[in-house]
Amino acid sequence: MDNLPEWKKNLRKQLIAAREAIPAEHHRLWSRAITGFLKQGLPQPQDMIIGIYWPFRGEYDPRSIAEYFLQHGATLALPEVTGKNEPLCFREWSPDTPVKSGAYGIAVPLETRIVRLDAVIIPMVGFDRHGYRLGYGSGYFDRTLATYEHQPLTIGVAFELQRIDSVYPQAHDISMHYVVTEAGIFRTKDHHLTPASVLQNISTSECQ
Repeated sequence: MDNLPEWKKNLRKQLIAAREAIPAEHHRLWSRAITGFLKQGLPQPQDMIIGIYWPFRGEYDPRSIAEYFLQHGATLALPEVTGKNEPLCFREWSPDTPVKSGAYGIAVPLETRIVRLDAVIIPMVGFDRHGYRLGYGSGYFDRTLATYEHQPLTIGVAFELQRIDSVYPQAHDISMHYVVTEAGIFRTKDHHLTPASVLQNISTSECQ
């Protein structure tokens, strides 16, 4: 494709605008469905360190599932941008953790310990049929995942209206192990997203 960066830039604008325009009731219903699928996909998160994110510009809010994970023995963490071309660091977080305003005005835990992740729920601006994610263009998650010898379980989250045919991935792009939308859980297998049974646990063995 000619001028791929410009194409991705325009696509991001379109997809973010579409997400921000979702009627509030639809957003609540779809988010509730995603929360349900995450609970079914990770029913036993005890002893896992799970990265989540602070919602931004109409994204699914993973804080809605935070209490469930914490009650079931998981440790949660939020990302912090430490430099423009640096990987993210993840700091331990719970709902009563003091936060500060970080990059882009997104909340960051205040001086909690830095952790390494077993699994990470990643927001997506868009995603394609091969399990690749279109992000905001800064490359933070790709750089972060590249620092792991054994990748954490990657769970991309989006709404179905953000599904596209292809993001035209580059060599540095990393596909998601799973994608979760309001329509269900989808597993990346043989470079294709395929529906996964809601009774089939998302397993950390996927990323070993």
